[in-house]
This record gives sequence, C-alpha cells and structure tokens, in this order.
Amino acid sequence: MTSPDLSAIVRARVHPAIGIARIGDSENDYLIGPETTEPEPRDAADYKDATGALKRQAARFRLYGYDVAGQVVAELTMANAEIDWQVELVNSKAAWYEFQVALDVPEAADPDAAEPSCQRNRTVQDRASLIIDPGPRSITGRDTTGPAFDTGSFLGTPVYLGELRTDEAGRLLVLGGRGVSASATGALPVTFANNDGWHDDTSDGPVTATVRIDGVSIPVDGGWVAVAPPNYAPALKSVRTMYDLLVDLYIQAGWLPAPFKVSFTRDVLPILTRMCELQWANHGFATAYGWGGRQHFLDPGYLAQLANPAAEFAETRQLVWNACRNWARDGESPVPWPWLYGDTMSLPPVSVRQHSTLSATQYALLQRWAAGDFLADYDPAAAPEPSRLDEVPLAEQPATLDRAALEFCLADAFHPGCELTWPMRHLTLYSEPFRIRRRESGVPQPMGPLLTHQNVTMEGGPLYEQSAGDLTRWMAVPWQTDTASCRSGYRTSLDLAFDPYLPTFWPARVPNHVLTQADYDLVLDTSLPLADRRAAFERRAAWLRFLPGDYESQLATMVSSFGKLGVVAAQPGPTDSPDFPAVLQVESGVGFGGPPPPAHRNLLTLHRPAGAAETEPAVLRALPAPVAAEDITVGDIDLVRRFRRRPR
Repeated sequence: MTSPDLSAIVRARVHPAIGIARIGDSENDYLIGPETTEPEPRDAADYKDATGALKRQAARFRLYGYDVAGQVVAELTMANAEIDWQVELVNSKAAWYEFQVALDVPEAADPDAAEPSCQRNRTVQDRASLIIDPGPRSITGRDTTGPAFDTGSFLGTPVYLGELRTDEAGRLLVLGGRGVSASATGALPVTFANNDGWHDDTSDGPVTATVRIDGVSIPVDGGWVAVAPPNYAPALKSVRTMYDLLVDLYIQAGWLPAPFKVSFTRDVLPILTRMCELQWANHGFATAYGWGGRQHFLDPGYLAQLANPAAEFAETRQLVWNACRNWARDGESPVPWPWLYGDTMSLPPVSVRQHSTLSATQYALLQRWAAGDFLADYDPAAAPEPSRLDEVPLAEQPATLDRAALEFCLADAFHPGCELTWPMRHLTLYSEPFRIRRRESGVPQPMGPLLTHQNVTMEGGPLYEQSAGDLTRWMAVPWQTDTASCRSGYRTSLDLAFDPYLPTFWPARVPNHVLTQADYDLVLDTSLPLADRRAAFERRAAWLRFLPGDYESQLATMVSSFGKLGVVAAQPGPTDSPDFPAVLQVESGVGFGGPPPPAHRNLLTLHRPAGAAETEPAVLRALPAPVAAEDITVGDIDLVRRFRRRPR
C-alpha cells in the first residue's frame, strides 16, 4: 500500500463532529464509546470494574486530513503530524432555566397552559457561582494521562468534571465525571428535572487541535463533546436515534439529499430491527416484537416477505406502514407505533405530541417501501457491517465516526431527554451537518427572568452559536432524577383498562423490564423441562426494582447508587433447542446486596397530586395479574404534570 501524500492536505477535521462521553462511578476504569454503527458486542463483565463500579465511557476523537477537493487523504496521528489537543468542559445547568416543556413545540406558545421556564436557583445573585467552569485544558503525546477538569466549583465546592488522555497513536480521549451529584444545602431531590441547590458532573464543550505537518500549520475544523448519563443497554438503539433526527433536519433544509432509491437493508431493516431488539428492555415490546412475538420482524419467514417487493406481499408491507403513528390521523392514541412517549407527555394527554413518531424522512421511506418502490437488496448470507473502524475504508471513516456516536443517542422524548435535547433539532445550531457553531466562552446571553416560546428563538439567542456548557444546560439537574423518573406504566388512576408496560420513555438507554441473570441461568439449564426454561425466558423483572420506598426516596437512592444498577448486555443463548435466540441480552453486574426485591417493584408509577385523597386501595384490589400493590410507586410525580390546563 502506498503512503498518502501528506503535502496534499490543506485542512484537518475532528471526528466525530459530536462525540459522546458517559458518566460512571469507577475510579479509574473506562471503555471507549462506539466507533462503528454495529460495534463488536462486549462481554457483560466489561461494563463494571473489579469493585463492581460502572465504567465511564470515553469519547475518542481523531483527526483526518483533507485535500482541496474535500477528499480524505489520511488520518493524522503522532506518527505523521504534530498534534496538540484543546478541550473545554463546562456545566452551567444550575445557572440556566428550568425545564418545563420543550419550548419549540406549539403547546409551549400558550403561557397560561405550561408552567413558566424560570431561572434555576433564581434567588442566587452571584450567577457565576452556579457555573462549574474549570477553563480549557490541553494535551499532546502518546499514551498520555493529561490534565483534569478539577478547578471549577459549584457555590464554592470544587467539582471534578473529567480529564483528558491520549491513546497509543495520540488520539484524544475525553472522560467525564464520576456521577457525583450533590446538594449545597443537603436537601433531598424532589423533582425529575429542576432541583435547586443541586449540581451534577455532566458537561459539554468544544474540541479542537493545533496541527502541524512537516512544521507547517494547517487549519482545523473542531468538534464537540457532550458528557451524558450512562448507557444501561449499550447494544440497543431507539426507533428514532439522534442521528436519524439530524439527518432528517438536514434533508428538510436541503443540506443533505434525500435518498434517491429506498434500500430495504439500509433504510427499512434498521427500523424493524430496533423495534424487535427493544424486547430486551421492555416487556410490551418483547411480547409484540420479540422472539416468537406476532410482529417479530426478524423471523426468517416473515423477514423474507417484508424484504420482497412482489405484489403478493403488498398487504403485509401495508399493514406495517399503516401501524406507524401519523399525528394528523391518530391524534393522542397510544396504539400506533412506536410505543414511545413524546415531547409533551402529560397526564391527562394534552396534544398529539403525547407520543413519538418516526422522522419525516423515515416515514417517507417506509411509505415508498410499502408501495413496493424499493431495492430488494436483503441478503441473509451477506457479511455483517464492519465492527471495527479499521475495517471501514479510509474515505468512509469520518462519516462512520460521526454516525456511530449519534446512533446510540436518543431523539425521543425531549422531556427533556437523555443525552441531549430539543435545541438539537434547530438548524441554527450548526455550521454544516453535525458540526456545532461555536460561540466564544464568556459571551453573555441575557434572556431575562423567563425563557419563553417567543424569546428562545431570537436571533443570536440560545439556539444559535454555542459555547462550552450550552448543550447540556437544558438537561435535568441532577441527571439521576430524570433517569430514575423516565419509566413506563404511568397512571393518574388505576383501572382494569391499562397496559402496565406501555407506552415507555427511553428503554434503549434506561431499561424498563429485563431478563435477569437468575432466569438466564434457568434458560441454559438443560436438566429442566423445556416448558420451565421457556417460562424463565418469557419472564421480565422491573429494572428499577432496587430503588426502595416512595418516589422521592427512590430519587435519592438513584443519586447515591446509580452504578449498582445492572447493564443489559449480550450473552450466548442455548445451543440445544431452536426455542431460544442465539444471543440473549441479560441484566448483568447488579451491585445491590441483601435479599432480592420483588421482581415487579416499581412496575407502575401512580401520580397522586400532593394533598389528594388516598383513594387507590379499593382500586388496587381489582388490579389484573401480575400487578400487585407492592409493584406501584405512588407520589406527586411532576414529570407527568407539565400543563396547568390544555393548551388553546
């Protein structure tokens, strides 16, 4: 192989353009986040360290050199260039505004319907004391452990936000915080998103580098890093990912072309696969789309029909497409697919955005597929997608990195969200696809005492250029309270006409119902009758069953013990029977000691406004199996109380 002509390089670019690091409570151990869209499965033990603590996920950044035509010439490493990396990480959540609803949805335009988005900690006069800003850090070299972001503080208390490292080639590794969230006053958390006096150690900021080739400096297009909560189901993807959302944004704006031909393998199969794979994180999805389910799209016989454009299978395709949610047709109904909550989730529902939809691009591709207008390019014997970046052709590596980081991020529901939230769907944030427009740190954005639907979109406002801390400031503080609150099975009252599993919020990142290690062991036990093994396979336990007490007690336990929750990871299935999948996703690495809690504890969440009469005991006696009183969390859950009245 010939060496690349480095003299042809006129510009370098950081990839991924938006990288994702994740929190973990391990003191030293970490793993590197996905760099391809189908990374190699990790062993279940890889996600926890020797003490049982959850490893952090590092975001790895690379530099690629481009020629004057915009073609990739080479990856730039310490072997062929001089590289100095620079990163800023800031947490400004506590100095920003409360999350009430996504301020770009029509429902937010009615000021009498939604709660106002006031400043967090609005009684604190010294706003700078609420911002954790350790300043920029730099690093160079190979296999270097670099500076920590440890000189920022919250109300005078030092806060560690992470550190920089490099790998053996001099690529950048960004590690975030260790999940240390705390109250300056010792108060307990009481709400899912806006706990005054609290801070966490998530953050975000720009990533750039100074690059010299043969002593000549070349310009660099920088990237961005966001430090997000853990990924408790790392092999799963949501039906609509952050990558899908941004691709749709750019297509609608004319920045990217719409697909000329619909490919079944590229455009349709991923949506169907994600629906099926959510079986490992939600019992409702398992029953409908999981192994042996009536809509298990990956069953070879069913999949062969779905991949065939012949007229004889037109109705099969049409039934699937018709089942996808269309707000104009379906309104607030929870029945259409996907069974995921949306941006205005509230009880009772107030708008069609109660539930999520596919992106406009996804929907259009499925519509053409249903009509038989697609490439029948599915080959069950085809080689799998590359699992390692070095298996990807050089010219495709930058785009692969950009995509891989965002395919494992959620786009539903922005309530406020898991990794990032609703400002990401605004074109004004970007200088080009996937690249954040940068605003110099320290430039103020005076927005007044309230953030509203009207002023949030003002030119030069918070949806335009970004500085360090600007992407994550919209998220919950601390993140643990939102993660512990976004479940399935919400109710304001209990009756016989409900599904305890659906709809759901974020099962691809925050599981609802899981196959436990104990039941997995039964599945593998060939000495048991097949019926008993099948029963063990069909069982699911509530993932949050380890959080005890009432709702507020559960929030506090999540803050202190988030690293003890299990990670849903791949383990081999039985080889003696076709009744089971070849690979099962199993809850592994649970760190809670003591007697096991009830398997269905926290299965349902019942919102009872403060001061309301305790009317549910009579109703509980009539609950259908498997729900019992001990399975229900009761409290004043403001997560589902987003509107004071129905918007006009």
